This record gives sequence, structure tokens and C-alpha cells, in this order.
Amino acid sequence: MNTIDVRGIRIGEGEPLALLAGPCVIESEEMSLRVGEWLARLGERRKIGVIFKSSFLKDNRSSEETYQGPGLEKGLRILERVSRETGLPLLSDVHDLSDVAAAGEVLDVIQIPAYLSQQTRLTLAVAKTGKVVNVKKGQFI
Repeated sequence: MNTIDVRGIRIGEGEPLALLAGPCVIESEEMSLRVGEWLARLGERRKIGVIFKSSFLKDNRSSEETYQGPGLEKGLRILERVSRETGLPLLSDVHDLSDVAAAGEVLDVIQIPAYLSQQTRLTLAVAKTGKVVNVKKGQFI
């Protein structure tokens, strides 16, 4: 297995545990900062790498009236602040080709959701950013 490096956090066989954690979706800037600060302290205390993970858009809700997040522009701005103030690398998911360029400017890891894991054009566009790619494998694969 290959080892990857995410801003100094090495992930792979023989490497220490790394934690991907954060709120499922960005609820607010204040909450994201509080969680990010807590996770950064946890990583320091436990001597483990932490990558802050939160979605700027949860596009897989059962109802369009369910809160889906702040959206691409505001969400990436919040994530960027979390990283700047905590030092944590960032992971979030993209749902559309139009998200990829902006996400690639801010995120350290770009995740492709399970239900989009077979979208070749999306996967190739994410790979072209040069960022680490996390493909959530759909149970149907």
C-alpha cells in the first residue's frame, strides 16, 4: 500500500492512526471553529494527526427542505478559516463538476460521496486538482 501525506500527516500501512472528524455538515462558522479547536487540542494530546472534515453541501438529503449546508462559497470560506486558526488540514466532499476548482483551492483532501463514486468525469476532475482524493465506496460496488 502507498503512503500519502496530507500536510504532514502520513496515512498508510505502518503509519499511526489519523482521525478524520468534524460536523457532518457546516451548521455555522462559530460551531465549526469550536469543533476544529477541540479536535486540534485532541490531536495534540493524543499525538495523532487530525483532518477536519465537514460538508459545505449535503446534497443527498431525503427532502430538499432539509438543511443542506451553507453552500460552496460560504462553506469554503468557513473551512478556510477553521484551517487557518487551528492548523488542521481540510476534507470535504464535492457533488458536481462545478465545485471542483474552488474546492481544490481550499481543501487538502477532496472526497467523492459514495453515491457519486462511479462518476468518471467527476473523479478525473478531482484527480486533476492534485489533491488527495478520498472516494467513499458505495455499498453497491
